[in-house]
Amino acid sequence: MALDGAPRRVGVVGYGRLGQSLVSHLLAQGPELGLELVFVWNRDPGRMAGTVPPSLQLRNLADLGERHPNLVVEVAHPKIIQDSGAQILRHANLLVGSPSALADQNTEQQLLEASHHWDHAVFVARGALWGTEDITRLDAAGGLQSLRVIMATHPDSFRLEGPLAAAQRPGSRTVLYEGPVRGLCPLAPRNSNTMAAAALAAPSLGFDRVIGVLVADLRLLPVPLQARDPSLLRSLHEPGTSSCHFPPTTTFPLPCWSLFPHTSLCRSKAPRPPSPHGFDVGGLDPFL
Repeated sequence: MALDGAPRRVGVVGYGRLGQSLVSHLLAQGPELGLELVFVWNRDPGRMAGTVPPSLQLRNLADLGERHPNLVVEVAHPKIIQDSGAQILRHANLLVGSPSALADQNTEQQLLEASHHWDHAVFVARGALWGTEDITRLDAAGGLQSLRVIMATHPDSFRLEGPLAAAQRPGSRTVLYEGPVRGLCPLAPRNSNTMAAAALAAPSLGFDRVIGVLVADLRLLPVPLQARDPSLLRSLHEPGTSSCHFPPTTTFPLPCWSLFPHTSLCRSKAPRPPSPHGFDVGGLDPFL
């Protein structure tokens, strides 16, 4: 709840599996947690028919300011952040569920500038990157010399683009890509978010020096994403000890930390010097 007792107003961008789960929990549990769902947007509006009340369906993302959100949660596609992230920050804090979008340096800079200009924070989902805190501590202490993230999954679980989409996979286990995470993100925008989170958690290495290895393995069973855990809502609501700029404030499915300057929603401790990316590192109580 806000200090004045009013619920925090949340908008959701994207209505895939994760978006559907998040919207469902917001509708069912939001009021008791001090959260109010004020809009849902999806590139295909028809997907919301019958499950999202018409009054909550936002047809044009550019009109989100009319709903006066405190926080917009993106669970759609990196392109949404690249095209609209800076505009969203004009109206609200932003939780980026597709951190691979920040591999694009123009997007990173636009969000940084918009965050400063509009005094809104950017939070980034760390996804499956357990150990984020350790990576950040090592990096801040100057003890992180290199970082390599290997992700292996069944080929049917990939949603690849460009050359990787047409790559031949002759064996049961094939390395599709090995190199800087910045080069992988545009080719596997939906399958590189954990690696992108690692690059953001280690700003001294960043997207150019964190190495990503993407492996197609026929021996692994394809497992569709199951986003059924309402812990995101609990963590958005509950007070406790957490960090603003990198260490996560929530648990699966959308653990997150803040990249850019805190706002009035954040009660910051003494900040540390800015990282090489221009992101501050400091402490924060939960941002909602």
